[in-house]
Amino acid sequence: MKAKTLGLVHTSATLVPVFQKLCSEYLPNVNVFNIVDDSLIKDVISRNELTKLTSRRVVDHVASAEAAGADFILVTCSSIGAAIETAAGLTGVPVLRVDQPMADLAVQTGKKIGVIATLPTTLGPTSDLVKRRAAIAGKEIELTSKLCEGAFEALMGGNPEKHDEMVAKALLELSAVVDVIVLAQASMSRVVDTLPDTGKRIPILASPALAIQHIANLIQ
Repeated sequence: MKAKTLGLVHTSATLVPVFQKLCSEYLPNVNVFNIVDDSLIKDVISRNELTKLTSRRVVDHVASAEAAGADFILVTCSSIGAAIETAAGLTGVPVLRVDQPMADLAVQTGKKIGVIATLPTTLGPTSDLVKRRAAIAGKEIELTSKLCEGAFEALMGGNPEKHDEMVAKALLELSAVVDVIVLAQASMSRVVDTLPDTGKRIPILASPALAIQHIANLIQ
């Protein structure tokens, strides 16, 4: 049987090795290629919204992935979620936004769900997705959204220690009032390992591994 091909569309080159490692682990027999365009997320951040023009460019990248032979397409940025869903309706192969499996697992795990982000442009789309996935599942949830203001700027400004400290503080505060926490950005997942045991008493979900595991299940 011909090997399947997964096309990954990224808005940051830093995500390529992250997903390369996960694909090697969970999709060893699947061909994988990457399309990277960091101008997409830069535009969203600078305008503080996902514009129609940027959405169209996301759709174009997904179309390019399909034309390149992808049997499945995964877009690894949460901030452009609405454009990914538009692209899915225009594409002949399955298109997945990276945070959907994470949102579904959060809805299954608990009623009180916390969403944490360092960018408002990511917090909104991820929170909205969790609400919609809960509605599809027919489950009532209580959503608490938390923005770590200044953490993203610290990370981009070359101060990852400050970023990690701010995220850790927010995670500890949120873990005291919810059943499960969703990380809206994969860049925050490394902070989880540094938390004291009191901060790990509830599940803290990150999207990359869950998305690749979901695709592995689809391909089987």
